[in-house]
Amino acid sequence: MSRVTVQQMADRVSGLLEERLHVRGDTLDDKLRRAGRRLPRRVRDAGAALATATQMLGNAKLMYQVDDETVAVAYDICVRHLTTVNSGAARRGLILDMAARIAFALLVVAVLLVAVLYWRGLIGH
Repeated sequence: MSRVTVQQMADRVSGLLEERLHVRGDTLDDKLRRAGRRLPRRVRDAGAALATATQMLGNAKLMYQVDDETVAVAYDICVRHLTTVNSGAARRGLILDMAARIAFALLVVAVLLVAVLYWRGLIGH
């Protein structure tokens, strides 16, 4: 597999990360690092393998160690996952998660307040 082909694969995955997950960065490594846990481990590992292959193809001595099949499988894993990601649903999920955490914290504070007021004898006796 040529260096240009692998670079095009890395650019496509990088573009999908930016488009679907709104992750910014200069290189594929940067974008994968910033995506973090928003990507499943398998996709993160495949993206890292693709980024490593891109770097290895830049070195004449290391370019023969790149396995074409591994690069193709890693690319397929990344693209298959990233094309199914719906950025709107992910954003809604993050907002709902944050709202649920705030609501739970407020509930705990309210219960503690009522408990303290009860123990001091200000309510319920």
